[in-house]
Amino acid sequence: AKLVYHLNKYYNEKCQSRKAAISKTIREVCKVVSDVLKEVEVQEPRFISSLSEMDNRFEGLEVISPTEFEVVLYLNQMGVFNFVDDGSLPGCAVLKLSDGRKRSMSLWVEFITASGYLSARKIRSRFQTLVAQAVDKCSYRDVVKMVADTSEVKLRIRDRYVVQITPAFKCTGIWPRSAAHWPLPHIPWPGPNRVAEVKAEGFNLLSKECYSLNGKQSSAESDAWVLQFAEAENRLLLGGCRKKCLSVLKALRDRHLELPGQPLNNYHMKTLVSYECEKHPRESDWDENCLGDRLNGILLQLISCLQCRRCPHYFLPNLDLFQGKPHSALENAAKQTWRLAREILTNPKSLEKL
Repeated sequence: AKLVYHLNKYYNEKCQSRKAAISKTIREVCKVVSDVLKEVEVQEPRFISSLSEMDNRFEGLEVISPTEFEVVLYLNQMGVFNFVDDGSLPGCAVLKLSDGRKRSMSLWVEFITASGYLSARKIRSRFQTLVAQAVDKCSYRDVVKMVADTSEVKLRIRDRYVVQITPAFKCTGIWPRSAAHWPLPHIPWPGPNRVAEVKAEGFNLLSKECYSLNGKQSSAESDAWVLQFAEAENRLLLGGCRKKCLSVLKALRDRHLELPGQPLNNYHMKTLVSYECEKHPRESDWDENCLGDRLNGILLQLISCLQCRRCPHYFLPNLDLFQGKPHSALENAAKQTWRLAREILTNPKSLEKL
């Protein structure tokens, strides 16, 4: 009870002020990004900005950290392609022209490879050129510049924030084969209705570098699209103290686990909350008075993942979210997380200083 009291206090003071500060930053960042994307659209109407605000949140915007964001730009017309995820590229899929469909039927005809794949890399490369030109023309050109030396489309704004803009297709009404094992048959969470809602949300296919393929890019792989489940994951965390728990974890990460080599980001925290939901499937396990137990469980699970140097993606367990992270950074993060967990458990009042 003492821990829950201090966690609620921490949430009301630290987490709420963190959220307010990030919301303010998002408004500032989205003004600039919208302006750049308007310019892009003028040059190339196929890249229509989908960055719109609904119920005080921006559709397609993910917060990676308080200074790093990703904006997903939804493209039109995927219809003439088959979605293929045969597991050969963990976390990725390819889009192949449907049999009998003519190349010319696609809006993206010039990005289709000789073997009929829609190349994520080619689309991104074209988009990058357009964004670079738009940055020079937009009304915020004094405060925004492209980040060089990357195939990703990244903007640095006011030398404080970095925003990655990622072209993507939204896939609803289908569910990837590589996630077909979900939900696990022996686990009662989430119930059938929630499962149906989550699967109806579908997933996104992003044009970005796939970290599971780093260093071994063959042409087929660079044409591949990265699977992302942001909306489905958000849907899973509705109800009980799940979102509150995630907010506390994000605030602790920002303040104490922003470490050299960037071993941990918000997405790792979100993933571990989903696993904790499986371990504690009853809704009563997520009552407000269980917040301390759930947080403790997740921090211990995080330490275990860091020590094993493996954090499986929730929907795609073959994909390791720690892949490519320096071992020394993961070790350092494990020690730091252990110190944090011990401090919170043995002395809940310490949250006032954390």
